[in-house]
Amino acid sequence: MPRRRVGGTPQDEILDAAGELFTEQGYAGTSTRAIAEAVGLRQASLYHHFATKEDILIALLRQTVVPTLDVARAQDVTRPAADRLVEIVRFDVTQLVTSRWNLGVLYLLPEIRTAAFDPFRADRLALRDIYRSLAAEILGADARDPRCALPFRLVESVIGLRSDGEIAADDAATLAGTIVAAVERILRDTPRG
Repeated sequence: MPRRRVGGTPQDEILDAAGELFTEQGYAGTSTRAIAEAVGLRQASLYHHFATKEDILIALLRQTVVPTLDVARAQDVTRPAADRLVEIVRFDVTQLVTSRWNLGVLYLLPEIRTAAFDPFRADRLALRDIYRSLAAEILGADARDPRCALPFRLVESVIGLRSDGEIAADDAATLAGTIVAAVERILRDTPRG
């Protein structure tokens, strides 16, 4: 069977095909057979790389969070919180806008509520908590203060904007700058406790 996707490893090609199909046809509406066909593999060959369709979804979802989490965890904590937050926001927005498929739309799938997705949810919560703690440091507030949730949620709004066709990958730098400015303004202009 001829391959239909070029470049990368077979795992990368499978994830690319699954990302396209899951975001366009839905997770439930996509079979492993369809994914294999989109890559140009036999279905049995797909199972050599991923045991289940669920494993493919887990890998895709983790790709949306782990790179930003790695950037956040690698930061020099002696730098000002505002500088670190700006770096994370810029990276996260750029990644969400420029990724080939809008995988963030998969965050709300009921299927990801199972234990198999605990590592993804833990990574996402860890990233959210980093955003919150930096916002809290900037505001001089407790991280549970609802204002501290705003930067993370503003970044996640990119998923909806992209889903609605309001932004394209070419807009990544401009949008990242706009969201950084919005986060800075929110944290600067928000009345303190």
